[in-house]
Amino acid sequence: MQDSWQSGDAYERFMGRWSRVVAREFLGWLSPQPGLRWLDVGCGSGALSAAVVETYEPSALTAVDQSPGFVELAQRRLQGRATCKVGDALTLPVADASVDVAVSGLVLNFIPNQSDALAEMQRVTAPGGTVAVYVWDYPGMMDFLTVFWDAVVALDPGALHLHEAHRFPDCNAKSLRKLFERAGFADVSVCAIDVATRFRDFDDYWQPFLGGQGPAPTYVQSLSEVDRGALRDLVHRRVPIQTDGTIPMIARAWAATGIVM
Repeated sequence: MQDSWQSGDAYERFMGRWSRVVAREFLGWLSPQPGLRWLDVGCGSGALSAAVVETYEPSALTAVDQSPGFVELAQRRLQGRATCKVGDALTLPVADASVDVAVSGLVLNFIPNQSDALAEMQRVTAPGGTVAVYVWDYPGMMDFLTVFWDAVVALDPGALHLHEAHRFPDCNAKSLRKLFERAGFADVSVCAIDVATRFRDFDDYWQPFLGGQGPAPTYVQSLSEVDRGALRDLVHRRVPIQTDGTIPMIARAWAATGIVM
């Protein structure tokens, strides 16, 4: 089953509220100077690009994504404050050494050849510039997805290969550091970013899974109505619902940065 990445609006309802928070935390950790030239690789709905323009006054910002639907949403969101392009992370439509900071949020694990993606980000970044990425901690502390996928596998053991902890075992500090060091970056640094994902009630948790965009919603969309209902019921029994109906969870991201030599 291939992940669906067509509707930026549906994905925004699923992950946008958390990706906006982690983008701000990531940039705070990165602590860049204002007035730099930026590139956002795999910009998605534009959460990271929006945080850049709102806080760090870039002299230029280019946002690239392979999905026309996501690029359209990013254009609407950024309102002319960035140049948004459809493009591939492995062949970026950007000139050599033309940016000061190249970033990628919640994307690197979906790219088959991550080393080539980092090499492209190096190519377009000027010497002394920064390349930085972050990914969700799928095999570790990504609570709301882990509960979902564990329920999926309990009902359908054959779906284990779809479990994002199984698909993305290298989304951790050690693997990110090794990837950046092997790419030849200087001053490599890795950081954990924890985001509180508190849901108002179970519907607030479950409804975004029905949007059909991203791995988990794509899986839900593939199910029959009966199987979807069984999955919903099992997930409902497993999430940590508090006495006030809220569901408190944690989503962790791992971030890595390095300097281009």
